[in-house]
Amino acid sequence: MKKRLEGEYDYIVVGAGTAGCIVANRLSADPRRRVLLLEAGGRDNWIWFHIPVGYLFAIGNPRSDWMFKTEPQAGLNGRALAYPRGKVIGGSSAINAMISMRGQAADYDHWRQLGLAGWGWGDVRPAFRRLEDHFLGESEHHGVGGGWRIEAPRISWDVLDAVADAASEMGIRKIPDFNTGDNEGISYFHVNQKRGRRWSSARGFLKPVLSRANLRLETDVLADRVIVEDGKAVGVLYSQNGVTIEARTKGEVVLCSGSVGSVQVLHRSGIGPGEWLQALGIDVVRDSQGVGRNLQDHLQQRAIYKVSGVRTLNETYYNLLRRAWMGVDYALRRRGPLTMAPSQLGIFTRSDPHQERANIQFHVQPLSLDKFGEPLHRFPAITVAACNLRPTSRGTIRIGAPGADAAPVIDPNYLSTPEDRQVAADAIRVTRRLMRQPALARFHPAEYLPGPSVGDDDAALAKAAGDIGTTIFHPVGTNKMGLASDPLAVVDERLRLYGVDGLRVVDASIMPTITSGNTNTPTAMIAEKGAALIVEDAM
Repeated sequence: MKKRLEGEYDYIVVGAGTAGCIVANRLSADPRRRVLLLEAGGRDNWIWFHIPVGYLFAIGNPRSDWMFKTEPQAGLNGRALAYPRGKVIGGSSAINAMISMRGQAADYDHWRQLGLAGWGWGDVRPAFRRLEDHFLGESEHHGVGGGWRIEAPRISWDVLDAVADAASEMGIRKIPDFNTGDNEGISYFHVNQKRGRRWSSARGFLKPVLSRANLRLETDVLADRVIVEDGKAVGVLYSQNGVTIEARTKGEVVLCSGSVGSVQVLHRSGIGPGEWLQALGIDVVRDSQGVGRNLQDHLQQRAIYKVSGVRTLNETYYNLLRRAWMGVDYALRRRGPLTMAPSQLGIFTRSDPHQERANIQFHVQPLSLDKFGEPLHRFPAITVAACNLRPTSRGTIRIGAPGADAAPVIDPNYLSTPEDRQVAADAIRVTRRLMRQPALARFHPAEYLPGPSVGDDDAALAKAAGDIGTTIFHPVGTNKMGLASDPLAVVDERLRLYGVDGLRVVDASIMPTITSGNTNTPTAMIAEKGAALIVEDAM
């Protein structure tokens, strides 16, 4: 059964995740523009979308997570990884770590140096500021009054304070704010929360404007493909409740489905590497070799250390009285462990003295577990996870079958370059040096993973990194922004798809290179800037 959605829209936005909520908000600000927003997930009407610690229950749950998996990874010694992506309005901002992190000024200046006008640090910082409602107040770095609420964490841990002191003993400076352009240093992460509740893109940008008569949200929608006629995108074909629906636009289709979802939609639309599409029996509309290539992600080595004489969340969780108090403290004051982001303390430093700028990031957690979705360990421990901020490995995402409900084939190709294996080995060395500092001696840290039996030579440490490495959920780059002369460029600097008029991609997939830190805030910036480009081009 197939039907046509009534009316014609100025813009059809596919995906109501971090980017899509912002794009829909900005495009519908003018009541003359009709905007249709399509979201594959449902409404955020589950308590664990709002209590910050709910990520423990949302990740790995088919109600909130697409439950993707990677292909087995040679660099991870044959292991396949879970690859969480948010399945709800707000997308991954509804299940992620809530960490507000822009990256480094040099990341964006590099984009500009690639020839991408308008994407240098001086160009993007105003967009970051427009988004924000920052607890530090208005300054040259931060804004107030925006939809993206940013606050300080509402809990502290003595063991994390000691780790911060240990890093300082190594010569790393303590800084008050990671988001001024240079994030090298030690600080507590600022978080996307408001008075102890998660503040997703849906809460900040979509739900406040759903009453607009010119904005229509459709949930539980599976976007099949973009309809292209005579080289122009004119609509979207999607399914909802078993019915195939065609929606038309007189303006543009804007893909905001992320580094996985936007690739899937483009491939099913006949846009991508011709040889991939033909192998699946899909007619090639545009042979765009970059769609699904250039996948980059942050791989973390999750080192775990047992500690004694100090409180961690592990034993707190298994103590019934303390667990009950956690609930009471949250209900009465919106404080305590239920407000925790997955990581609280951040350390940005260099894996070796020859690095020009900070190239590894530590996420330090007062807890440990085998993997998200599994129980905490029953012994007191902390996790000290180091990730390579600028990996040189490149992977792919592609559809494995033409159907819209087919799972994607995700191959990040982790640790496939000598450079990445060296940084991984060096990062474990830095971790071990950190944990040997005098500030931590009273807690008797004992290495649980990768384990004291792992030697200090490069080969042993690279193998250990493969054993304990896991994604930190930052896939980007699969529809890269680039010059027309770049054979893998999918969109131009105004996020217009090369070779198809009326079609843009506005999400993390357009990053030419990954930013040096958590990628949710840069994705929000891309949406803010992308929406402004769309409005400007329509004038």
